[in-house]
Amino acid sequence: MNIEKAYDNWAETYDVMSNKTRDMDLIATNENLGHTKFHSILEIGCGTGKNTQWLAHRCSKLVAVDFSKEMMSIAKQKVIETHVEWLQFDVSLPWPLQRTQFDLITFNLVLEHVRDLDFVFAQAASRLAKGGMIHLSELHPFKQYLGSKARFESEQGVHEVEAFTHHVSDYTTALSAAGCPLLELKEWFDRDRNEIPRLLTMIATAGPSTKQH
Repeated sequence: MNIEKAYDNWAETYDVMSNKTRDMDLIATNENLGHTKFHSILEIGCGTGKNTQWLAHRCSKLVAVDFSKEMMSIAKQKVIETHVEWLQFDVSLPWPLQRTQFDLITFNLVLEHVRDLDFVFAQAASRLAKGGMIHLSELHPFKQYLGSKARFESEQGVHEVEAFTHHVSDYTTALSAAGCPLLELKEWFDRDRNEIPRLLTMIATAGPSTKQH
C-alpha cells in the first residue's frame, strides 16, 4: 500500500493496537537521548507523537515532521507546547527547511520506507549544526530478512506498507558519505540476545566535511 495512504488509514488505531516495534522504539530513543538537552531538534517520523511528547521537553525548538496528515493530526492533540512546529512532507524529496540548523535530527521507524539513504542523510547533514547529531531508530534488517515489515489490520484485512530493506552497512556507508561518522550502534532484543534483534539504533555526528545540498 502507498506509504502516505497506509499511515493515514493506520492513524486511528496506531496507538491502541499491539505493536512491539513501536513500543521498543520509544524505550530505545528515550534511553539514547533522554539524558541530553538540545537547543533545536528535527524529528523525522513523528507519527502520532509518541516521541514528540518527551522530545518537546528536551529542547527550546522542535520541528516535528511526518508524511501522514492523519498521524500528525493525532500528535497535535497530544503535544500543545508552543515551541513545537509541525511540517508534513516526503523526506525522499528536497526538504523545505532553508537555512535551518539543528543540534539533533532523529529518524524513527521511517527509513524502511525510504529507497535512497544517501539522499536523505545528505539532506539531514546539511541541516546539522556544528557538533550536531543524527539519531536513527529503525526496524532491524535481520527482521526484514525474515519478512517483517510495517503492517496493520483494518476491517478490510491486513495491509502491508511499502518498504525497502537496508543492510547495516547501508546505513553506516550512507552516514559516512554524508560526512557524519558513526559514534554508536546498538541492537535491541525482545527478551534475550539469543533471539533476532528487533531494533537497530545509531548515533552519528556532524563531521567537518558536512556541506549544503
